[in-house]
Amino acid sequence: MNDSIVNRYRAPALEKGLDIIEALACSEQGYTLNELSQALTRNVSQIFRMVMTLQDRGYIEQADSDGRYTLTLKMFRLAHRQQPIKSLVQTALPLLRELAERARQSCHLSLFRSGRVIIVAQVDSPERWSFGLKLGEAMGLTDTSSGHVLLAYQDEAERARMLSSHINVEGELQMDPGQLFAILEKVRAQGYATMASIQIAGVTNITFPIFGNNRRVVAAVNVPHIARIDGMPRPDIPKIREIMSEVCLRLSTRLGFDPDSGMA
Repeated sequence: MNDSIVNRYRAPALEKGLDIIEALACSEQGYTLNELSQALTRNVSQIFRMVMTLQDRGYIEQADSDGRYTLTLKMFRLAHRQQPIKSLVQTALPLLRELAERARQSCHLSLFRSGRVIIVAQVDSPERWSFGLKLGEAMGLTDTSSGHVLLAYQDEAERARMLSSHINVEGELQMDPGQLFAILEKVRAQGYATMASIQIAGVTNITFPIFGNNRRVVAAVNVPHIARIDGMPRPDIPKIREIMSEVCLRLSTRLGFDPDSGMA
């Protein structure tokens, strides 16, 4: 399409709104109105009405403490109405509940979308104490076991695309590329990722891949393991890995993965 046709059908108001959403998506702390105008190189008067409209429609919200605007989860909820994600979650939830019951731990399902690792399903431990992450939360791509699994099984081109489009979350650690690639190689070799949480003491993250019919990883299942010290019998980490391997293979099969065809 040539430039004259593109310019004829431009929608400046829509572009302004999308610019605001994209700017806020790339900011860990959000922006005040003045900071947002500077980030977009527009006057406050040029974006004020659009900001108010987005806030009124529930796409962004303003903190009472410092007046910063951030994105809400509305776009996340809208994305969940897309059939592929909705079908994935509906298929996964019964098996996630089974996993939580057998492992006596919480678990969650995550995938990579729009530069972030996002939790799209979560099930609490059946026990009195549990640790889990909120639905819709974003996690680090390069410093979490879920991110490592999602990266490890991609081809080089897709892995490079994911890394280049990645948006850091608050507190995400920068990792040396050589160290990261060594971790990804280990993940592929053993078939899962495990690491101590870098945010919460006493939590060991165990993550297995979920494969689709194209033999690529489409999602990751994580158990943030917390240990009891009162002597109550419960599955240990090796047993939980065994349970996860079996449950995740069943989920992958339901999504069209053929285990006899070989791993990606």
